[in-house]
Amino acid sequence: MEKREKTKLITSIGGQALMEGIMMRGPKKTAIAVRRADGEILLEEMEPLGLGKKAKILRVPIIRGIVNMIDSFGTGYKALMRSAELAVDDVEETPEEEMSKFEKWIDDKFGDKFLKIFMGIAMVISIAFCVALFFFVPTWLFNLLQMIPNSEWLGSHMIYRSVFEGFIRILLFLGYMALCLLNKDVRRLYKYHGAEHKTIFCYEYGLDLTVENVMKQRRFHPRCGTSFIIIILILGIFVGCFIPFTNPFIRTLTKVLCIPLVVGLGYELIKVCGRHDNIITRIISAPGMWMQHLTTKEPDPDMAEVAIKAMQYVIPENGEDRIG
Repeated sequence: MEKREKTKLITSIGGQALMEGIMMRGPKKTAIAVRRADGEILLEEMEPLGLGKKAKILRVPIIRGIVNMIDSFGTGYKALMRSAELAVDDVEETPEEEMSKFEKWIDDKFGDKFLKIFMGIAMVISIAFCVALFFFVPTWLFNLLQMIPNSEWLGSHMIYRSVFEGFIRILLFLGYMALCLLNKDVRRLYKYHGAEHKTIFCYEYGLDLTVENVMKQRRFHPRCGTSFIIIILILGIFVGCFIPFTNPFIRTLTKVLCIPLVVGLGYELIKVCGRHDNIITRIISAPGMWMQHLTTKEPDPDMAEVAIKAMQYVIPENGEDRIG
């Protein structure tokens, strides 16, 4: 594990790759910068959910991690949808005479609300699929293996079960991320992810935010959301050791109910790893940093330009973002 080069400051500013763009979120402002098909960079401020600011109890350790995840997912989804609107050129509506009867019925009944309804249904289906794949399937597989003759080597203790399930979950996650690379749009998204990390590093090193300076930075950041997911998967192994149920349905339900606790603990760990650099934090960060070889790619200079545009907009004047 290579020791990280120390930056001049640690910022609370974080980002997210979008469709042909970047979202940067500072302590006071959140902005998205998107490159249109004609080459123009559109910059737009957006309002985050801001759940953590609503009550002091929501900023308590562990709880703040849960709130932050909900806030990040909600704001990120909103930014992603907005980037999709900004990234494409205006498309002429299909003339009514060319619309099919089904399309006319959809347009009459739902109008512009259809896309939101469709996305909502798709999200519910996606969540159900993820729960089945990452929670139910590993438990079912372990139970299936236990039924094979001479399978005593698997062990019957919950530690063996939890380690096996966790290993399968991590393999499934790695496989999913690798498959995503087959899609050219996802590969571009991963490049923008790299541009986001490089821009944040450039700022943390105290360098001028120029394309040349940004492109020189490394693309693996300890506070990345990818590292957060890997930490959650590993923490899930430890939590699973204390779940006594072997029935796939009951065990899956229990694990889903434990997600807030695991997320809260993971958030605290990722914050510690982002602020400190020692042998312990490097061990904790290592799996996530390795995973970033899949989820971040070297960006093009024009992508760095987009990231810089968003970054410059959210940097506060009085250094409120500095946490180290």
